[in-house]
Amino acid sequence: MSLEKVREHFKQYGMEGRIIEFAQSSATVQEAAKAAGTEPGQIAKTMSFHVAEKPVLILMAGDVKVDNHKYKEYFHTKARMLTPEELPEEIGHVMGGVCPFGIKDGVTVYLDNSLKRFETVFPAAGSGNSAIELTIEELERTSGYTEWIDVTKPIE
Repeated sequence: MSLEKVREHFKQYGMEGRIIEFAQSSATVQEAAKAAGTEPGQIAKTMSFHVAEKPVLILMAGDVKVDNHKYKEYFHTKARMLTPEELPEEIGHVMGGVCPFGIKDGVTVYLDNSLKRFETVFPAAGSGNSAIELTIEELERTSGYTEWIDVTKPIE
């Protein structure tokens, strides 16, 4: 169902045919990189948080993690991720398929600067075995993002 919402979302851009459905799981960064034939950093993982009781999505490169200090400086609160049970209700997607496309109203989307080093990235497309390859400009145009932020650091 989430995949269909994402496909519907991309119809307005004439890009629904670009969604890739893999034979294997792409629910984790490593699985997605293997399925897409790319490096983990190029996977645009979507992390979900509560900020002031509202859902927030942050897309970041697959080879970085949230820097708690930067996060708190920007959002003025401690990072609290949504639970897998909260995702369908608050975002509209299940764990492994969370993306900024076809989401519920009231979800704020941010793009992390860690993505800017790539020509194209692979965010999920609503299921644990789907993705779509987008240029950074296409990601900006289709994600409904609010702004670019810097809240990550490399995974050690």
